Amino acid sequence: MVNLEQNYDVIIAGAGAAGCYAALHLPANLRVLLLSKREATLCNSALAQGGIAGVWNSPGDNIELHANDTRIAGAFTNNPKTLQILVSEAAQDIEQLVEYGVDFDKNEDGDYDRTLEGGHCRRRIFHYRDSTGAEILRGLLAQTRNLPNVTISEFTVMSRAMQTETGFSVELLRDNTFTTVDCHFLIMATGGIGRVYEYTTNSAIATGDGIRIAYELGARIKNLSLIQFHPTAFNNKHTRECFLISEAVRGEGAYLRNCNMERFMQRYDDRLELAPRDVVSHAIILESRRTGSNDFWIDISHKDPEEVKARFPKIYNKLLEQGYDLTKEPVPIYPCQHYLMGGIDVNSNAQTRVDRLYACGECAHTGVHGSNRLASNSLLEALVFSRRAAQEIAKESEDITPRFARGEFKPVTATEPIPHGIRTELRKILQENYFVIPNTENLPNAYNRITELIQLIACEDWKMDLDYLEAKSQATCAYLILEEQL
Repeated sequence: MVNLEQNYDVIIAGAGAAGCYAALHLPANLRVLLLSKREATLCNSALAQGGIAGVWNSPGDNIELHANDTRIAGAFTNNPKTLQILVSEAAQDIEQLVEYGVDFDKNEDGDYDRTLEGGHCRRRIFHYRDSTGAEILRGLLAQTRNLPNVTISEFTVMSRAMQTETGFSVELLRDNTFTTVDCHFLIMATGGIGRVYEYTTNSAIATGDGIRIAYELGARIKNLSLIQFHPTAFNNKHTRECFLISEAVRGEGAYLRNCNMERFMQRYDDRLELAPRDVVSHAIILESRRTGSNDFWIDISHKDPEEVKARFPKIYNKLLEQGYDLTKEPVPIYPCQHYLMGGIDVNSNAQTRVDRLYACGECAHTGVHGSNRLASNSLLEALVFSRRAAQEIAKESEDITPRFARGEFKPVTATEPIPHGIRTELRKILQENYFVIPNTENLPNAYNRITELIQLIACEDWKMDLDYLEAKSQATCAYLILEEQL
């Protein structure tokens, strides 16, 4: 484990695409600490399958078409300023990834093989087979590890933070030991909140820690109830982390089938299987009520088997491990929690209302997605706005004092672990009451119970270990989600 200094110009919480890209665009004279809750490769960025959307050297496509598809998917509630930034700056960041050595698939003629996903009117999604996020993260991490001004601290959890007159003091939990470090700027890039639900496509680290700490610092949390449920997660209810079957599978011609093996999307939307994710998820729930069954399937067995294997090798092999051959038979699917459109409210430069506190990636609310994210806009958002955060910090850092103030955290002396079962109950409450179609009648009861659990967690009777910190983050996020609905 690396040795930490006492002072850093910038601390970045989260080493996914947003965190690494911010580090790469900060001035070389700034000392940067990049925190990773577990190993740096374990994050939601690494799980992104489909790709990254953008108009770059794209005949027949343009940024206004991309913007319009994003508006349609977001029910026209998108922030117009940040949306224009997203689509117009996509080309420079995709080109930057290529310069970093990220490998996107190409056609036989040497041009990039852009794929199609639900909600897009053009094939504009750059991808690396069905492991685009992992490939992007590989390239970004490799570049970041070469920066002499950046220290990457893995297996490090940000437990508490406080403002000081020169920036922030941040308490870190590493190897069961608490350490305080100071910084002038703090960037939250901690990803999503998937582990607030029983079933999610998110990685194990996605407990909303950055959102909780930003909330405690006084940042505005906006639209946390705008949660995207992916319609085609592999239906294996034996594990909380559900394997995602990419939107690109439908983009390449897969059908959705009900319990009678009938296609059903024609009952709900003219775009059929290529409707946006929220539409397809709602359709599945309504169809389950119509048929009285939760059995649904995705079927691409009518396509060329070798093409399917070549295009989706990770999905194909993962499903083989579960006993399904994607090229020969339908595969069971069902919606589950996937992505967060709301979060820490920021402006177009990723700044929060708390001085020198920034947020980017999934934990941030830029407003670009509106009420539902268009497929493959997430990695793009992470890059565009983390770069803009770094560029804004570069300007602000010219006037900062070289001094670092030190905040003192109240010691936690309790040794009793948090009561067993709290996190399980939190997940169950959200899963049963705020899924694809919310249980509006029971939301007040759910909210009251979440409030009781927060009060239980917040008392000082419990040992402040990882289990406690994640439970506190999950409870805070659950509370804020349900509060918006009442």
